[in-house]
Amino acid sequence: MELGDLEILRLILRGGSVIDWRRLHFQDEGEVDHFLRLNLFDLANPRDERRLRTILAQAVEYLRTAFGYRVAELVSSPADLRQLFLLASGAAEPKRYRRIACVVLKCMHVVHHLEARELLFRTPMREADLAERVDRRVMAVARQIVDSECPVVEFRGNLKTRDSLMTKLLVKRETVATQVFDRVRYRIVTRTREEIPSVLRHLCDALFPFNFVVPGQTSNSLLRFRHVVGEHPRAEELVNHLQAPLDLEASDRPPTNEFSGSSYRALNFVVDIPVRIDDLLPPEHPGGTEDLGRVVFSLVEFQVVDEETARHNELGPAQHERYKKRQLGRALRRLSRGLVVPKKAQRKV
Repeated sequence: MELGDLEILRLILRGGSVIDWRRLHFQDEGEVDHFLRLNLFDLANPRDERRLRTILAQAVEYLRTAFGYRVAELVSSPADLRQLFLLASGAAEPKRYRRIACVVLKCMHVVHHLEARELLFRTPMREADLAERVDRRVMAVARQIVDSECPVVEFRGNLKTRDSLMTKLLVKRETVATQVFDRVRYRIVTRTREEIPSVLRHLCDALFPFNFVVPGQTSNSLLRFRHVVGEHPRAEELVNHLQAPLDLEASDRPPTNEFSGSSYRALNFVVDIPVRIDDLLPPEHPGGTEDLGRVVFSLVEFQVVDEETARHNELGPAQHERYKKRQLGRALRRLSRGLVVPKKAQRKV
């Protein structure tokens, strides 16, 4: 892994945000093209290029209006949009524009996400249909991974049942239906724990863009970034170039789930996966939807664990069956507070 790969891995392992980054790590136009394709943009498509330039214009206008930023023309209207990403990576001249290019791309990231959400709200599409589109995309990559030499022994997905959603909303005071991040879930099991970083890197290269890992929604009791860096053959050299100190995670509290056993270990993270909906939109976009593009997002949770840990998680109090029983017990206590509970239900809990 190069420095950029380590930064992406850190983003996943601790649930960070690209808004806090100070630079990108693209080295050439081919890498930028690949990244944009993961975001479902193709610069060879005139409509996609126009859409990106519209997003860029909105980001620049926001910076000029809200903060009085002076954005150089090379950044605000580059002849080739890929140059913006290379400037933000310090891989293109003049290098003095790296910081402002980063700032502009951060704002573009937010503009694109906001308008994609608005587009989804305006589009007549059931949540189940959106989940099906995501599943086709994820499982196509899953089949490639399983058939390749990638060290994955299991890759499967499922949709959270209505009863599970009901229980989750009942036990978490702060949770509302729009904040359930794991309706669509995928479980990935690797042969060993040491192979998890390479599998995560492959997922970011083949399935989802790293910029849409959802901040603050990672639960990681399995793999520490410090350990991953320590195993790198150029660890001492790369540590000095990380965007944040290596001891950043030292102050992080270990993730806890009150319903899981104390011995339970796993990596769970959430991604907003982009989905194209061209077929659902009329060519001329009457009603103003043209300005919102043709990409929406769907939240997906990934759980990654190695074989040995997966076996250990099914022993004793960490068993999934016991987890569900503890969760149901809490839901019933909340429902029955101050009320009469059927004796049959009381005996079960």
